[in-house]
Amino acid sequence: MARPGVWPPAPEALPAPVVDNHCHLESPAGDEPRTVEERLGEAASVGVDRVVQIGCELESARWTVDAVARHPQMLGGIALHPNEAPLHAKGEHATGVGYDEAFAEIASLATAERIRIISETGLDYHWTEEPDRPAQIRSFRDHIALAKELGLALGIHDRDAHGDVLDILARDGAPERTVMHCFSGDAAMARLCVDRGYHLSFAGNVTFKNAHELRAALAVTPIERVMVETDSPYLTPHPHRGAPNSPAQVTHTVREVARVKGLPLDEVCRALDVTTVTFYGAW
Repeated sequence: MARPGVWPPAPEALPAPVVDNHCHLESPAGDEPRTVEERLGEAASVGVDRVVQIGCELESARWTVDAVARHPQMLGGIALHPNEAPLHAKGEHATGVGYDEAFAEIASLATAERIRIISETGLDYHWTEEPDRPAQIRSFRDHIALAKELGLALGIHDRDAHGDVLDILARDGAPERTVMHCFSGDAAMARLCVDRGYHLSFAGNVTFKNAHELRAALAVTPIERVMVETDSPYLTPHPHRGAPNSPAQVTHTVREVARVKGLPLDEVCRALDVTTVTFYGAW
């Protein structure tokens, strides 16, 4: 049984290397915090030899640019998170930085060599009330334009906002490389995303016992459009749900992908690796 605050044990190693496509290694976690080097080392020991580090507020974006320059197993993504943008727009952000200044800094940081994706941006109607949604939508559209301007991929945060997310992507035109981070839709939405050329990234919640619709979405998604991620330190997969998450734990999600797709584990690992490198480029 998972124990909150206690790091899960290292899982069984995969038969071939894979990438954790979305993690937040700057975020503190665990009763006994682990260094970035410890988490990367554990991940490599079980076959997760590369990660995509995501910084989606100003401080974490700065951290990400520095970290990916120092750690060759990392590539990076930066953005203003959908829940950050309204705070900047209203002048209520803890940093005291307004939206225009904050977005300008993201745009400047995104030119760093090892930043490969504008992520995570999108809409979050779970935490954002109606009056703040226009600011969130503006930010989403600005990030779409930035990704296209810089020739970078785009990573989408979508919580309780499927219709508006898909409408804005269609209206503004999604970048050629777009991924639905921590995909949370059903099979019909998965088919629509695939038809549009998007990739779907599945996190630890696809392993949860009640995630029937999410597994149905995975089942109809071609393996060449599937990515995996931890979103660590959040969304720790079964059987460690509720404990701190780290890149090593993506192995549980990879095994669930193989089970749902009815494919050999080594074949799934190789397919995931090819997809990721094609999407992001070489490390």
